[in-house]
Amino acid sequence: MAEGTPQLPLAAMLLFGLLLHTVSQHGPTADKPKEKPNFIIILADDIGWGDLDANQLEERANNTPYLNLMALQGLRMTDFHSPASTCSPSRAAILTGRYGLRNGVTHNFGVNSLAGLPLSEVTLPQLLQKAGYHTAMIGKWHLGHNGLYSPTNRGFDYYLGIPFSNDMGCTDIPGYNLPQCLPCDSYGPQVIRLKRNIHGGCYSRIGLPLIENSTIVEQPLDLWTLTEQYKSAALRIIHNASERGQPYLLYIALAHMHVPLAPPLSPDAPTTDNHPNSGVYAASLRELDSLVGAIKNASEATDRDNTLIWFTGDNGPWEQKCQYAGSVGPFRGKWQTSKGGGSAKRTTWEGGHRVPTVAYWPGRIPANTTSSALLSGMDIFPTVLSLAGVTLPSDRRYDGIDATNILLHGEQLGHEFLFHPNSGAAGRFGDLQTVRSGRHKAFYITGAAEACGGETGKQQVHDPPLIFDLERDEAEETPLDVKTTEYQVVAERIARRREKLLWDIATDKSVSIADYRTDESAAPCCDLTQTVCRCPRLG
Repeated sequence: MAEGTPQLPLAAMLLFGLLLHTVSQHGPTADKPKEKPNFIIILADDIGWGDLDANQLEERANNTPYLNLMALQGLRMTDFHSPASTCSPSRAAILTGRYGLRNGVTHNFGVNSLAGLPLSEVTLPQLLQKAGYHTAMIGKWHLGHNGLYSPTNRGFDYYLGIPFSNDMGCTDIPGYNLPQCLPCDSYGPQVIRLKRNIHGGCYSRIGLPLIENSTIVEQPLDLWTLTEQYKSAALRIIHNASERGQPYLLYIALAHMHVPLAPPLSPDAPTTDNHPNSGVYAASLRELDSLVGAIKNASEATDRDNTLIWFTGDNGPWEQKCQYAGSVGPFRGKWQTSKGGGSAKRTTWEGGHRVPTVAYWPGRIPANTTSSALLSGMDIFPTVLSLAGVTLPSDRRYDGIDATNILLHGEQLGHEFLFHPNSGAAGRFGDLQTVRSGRHKAFYITGAAEACGGETGKQQVHDPPLIFDLERDEAEETPLDVKTTEYQVVAERIARRREKLLWDIATDKSVSIADYRTDESAAPCCDLTQTVCRCPRLG
């Protein structure tokens, strides 16, 4: 364990939580801060609900001590959902507050994508930038890397990161993967003409680029020093903004869990779930957690009482990666797994979109509190703008809700209905064929996601829909009997709301359409004359 890592055994966590709860009964110091608040939004890639120790104290893990402490000092949200179950659609919805059927992003952009998040969409950083905020982003963007689609043209004053996932380009020392990707030097002239190598899941034509603002500063980048580079940049941004006395938005999108990055493990390294290499995932999770801790400490040292830190995930674990995938906790989607196929990332089972979420703001968010309100990553957009005193643009319709009273005052009322879009498994991309209403959840389509081992469940359309009661059946194992009054009442209520939303989107004049065209010339490359676009690090 790294020096300075908080050690919080179960008994200590419970005692500390009791003390914090007692102190927090006095509540927030005020409804309105004296100055515009700072916002740090941390988005973890492919993280499972069960990866946060605080969500499963009975497991007695110690992989997320800093996040555990943040939960004890802030608010843990237990029914918080990513807006989609895969990368680009989830990120687009978070930054626009709109479902993919409105913002146009319904599936992932690729290395060769010509475009990205439609330019007609207004992003959170653009609105905060106009309100006088310094806006910065670190990490995975995945919403278009060319020209006007890059982060610094979508509202960010500064950007350092990877334009897409950390496995969408080769590196000299690859991260852990299944199947394992080859290093860049393994690819000869014949191989680099291909978009991917023989493994299918590993991109080989270009080296993975590290971009600062609009310049490639390293290609291929060094995955194993990336966390330290991100940490240095984050601390510098926080410190400089504090020195200037300027409010800031820092959006940090970490891909540690997409392709786990961890130091080499000894033969006796601890494992879980009977996976011989699961210690790799745990080590990567601890590294992510340590970075969160460093960012939290820096914010506390500069503007402690005026900074909201919001940690969440972009979707659930990538189940087909087996020992390199995270934990869904109790949300196993057993109806699906009993019939074959996956029930996590890319699906609309709870494991695909219920994500660990913590909000921390000393003096504003009561310590050691938990919310079971039904919330979504789309809610970050209107909530942050509300706290910043920025009015939502009136020329478009939004799907996120302002969760200020949930964060600051303990209200438990979230979404009355929440829709989960098809995200690459069954059905057409972006279609809203899974609906949550209170304790009930309806599926109009299931299947078609790959599980560990390669099995893919058959796509099935459900008419009438499958409906589960999540309070009685969080594992989504046994649907309600269609003949019961409970089923009939819920099915009618959900059908009416679904029809209403689809009509609302169909008549929405602010709907955008993403351009998903591709061309090999669109791939980021610092030197076309070099194999895998290799170039020396700048600076």
